[in-house]
Amino acid sequence: MATFRQPGTVLTDHVLAVPLDHDDPAGETIDVYAREVVTGGTPDKPWLVFLQGGPGSASPRPIGRDSWIDRALDDYRVLLLDQRGTGRSTRISRQSLARRGSAHAQAEYLSHFRADSIVRDAELLRRHLLGDDGKWTVLGQSFGGFCAVTYLSFASEGLREVLITGGLPGLDARAEDVYRATYPRVAAKNAAHYARYPGDVEAVRRIAAHLREHDVRLPNGGRLTVEAFQSLGLALGSSTGSHEIHYLTEDAFESAGVLSDAFLAAVEHRLTCVTNPGYPLLHELCYGQGDGATGWAAQRVRAEHPEFDADDPVLFTGEMTYPWQFEVDPALVPMREAADLLAARPHWPRLYDPAALAANEVPVAAAVYHDDMYVDRELSLETAGRIAGARVWVTNEHEHDALRVSSGAVLDRLIAMVRGEV
Repeated sequence: MATFRQPGTVLTDHVLAVPLDHDDPAGETIDVYAREVVTGGTPDKPWLVFLQGGPGSASPRPIGRDSWIDRALDDYRVLLLDQRGTGRSTRISRQSLARRGSAHAQAEYLSHFRADSIVRDAELLRRHLLGDDGKWTVLGQSFGGFCAVTYLSFASEGLREVLITGGLPGLDARAEDVYRATYPRVAAKNAAHYARYPGDVEAVRRIAAHLREHDVRLPNGGRLTVEAFQSLGLALGSSTGSHEIHYLTEDAFESAGVLSDAFLAAVEHRLTCVTNPGYPLLHELCYGQGDGATGWAAQRVRAEHPEFDADDPVLFTGEMTYPWQFEVDPALVPMREAADLLAARPHWPRLYDPAALAANEVPVAAAVYHDDMYVDRELSLETAGRIAGARVWVTNEHEHDALRVSSGAVLDRLIAMVRGEV
């Protein structure tokens, strides 16, 4: 258990072996890693465990008291959990999946990396650090909020408080329901972007036309297709994403009429899943519950929105994953068959228990971002109404990344809400 210091903080590593399949506790194990952050020594403060957005993303790597952690450390001992499959926990990667053998074996392995397994990992870690009777606060951002609702559904006895930012899932929504709700929100973000930067309409159209007419390769050898270029719109749901896309596209071409190396390198950095293959593999599985395959729902629902195939203007897409990603991204190509098997899987365990949520006694406070491009506002509010005692703050002051960019203001408000101070 290594401990080291940063300006104003002391960080301690924790690693715990947990079952790959929690229903087979005597079977294969994987490691789960978490980083404890305190202000110095061993202050007698309650624990707060952070559940990162994603899926497939590691927890933050802090430098001192940065971002929301600064506010959290005033009241809590913070635990940054690398969810299974990410960061320093046993990781999902091209190499690790290859060692599983066949695509069927890979898909079976990946089926154990959803929110239900993440929550059971957290419970083992809680008991390891706090004892059986200890309770902690959960802070869930985006997909981490989905995990927090799963936690409330099946293991609320370990919870002291729950704070959720941009992450209240539809309890009964299927993948296609989510995308039918979010495609129009993505279109609205596109409209706002082009209203802010009208010159980008022609700049983006020119790039898309070039991609249709040429075989354009990124530095890693992956093909840059129109669909891949459109997926840069994932950024439009963040506080600075529109500006970033403008700067990316405004000078994409060299004077000779070819796309510049600088542009292609920047696009590759945004598009490759080499560091987080868990995201395209697991994203739609967040919505898999009960009978019925997710079936590449984002691709199917896109066909209901022909505006995303038009060129006047060219619309960017959002937080959707598509089968073509496993054809054009060299980091994902070896995983294509496993991804198809997961998409075709006919049954998934339930992730939420409406009856348990209706009887909830854990204090819950949630921020719902009115114009959230990633997590539908109406589905979030419906869920909030089904969690007993949940308090909700609906705001259009912030985008989905507000926890990270608000210098602790969003977290401060949620802490006050959960304590009944506002």
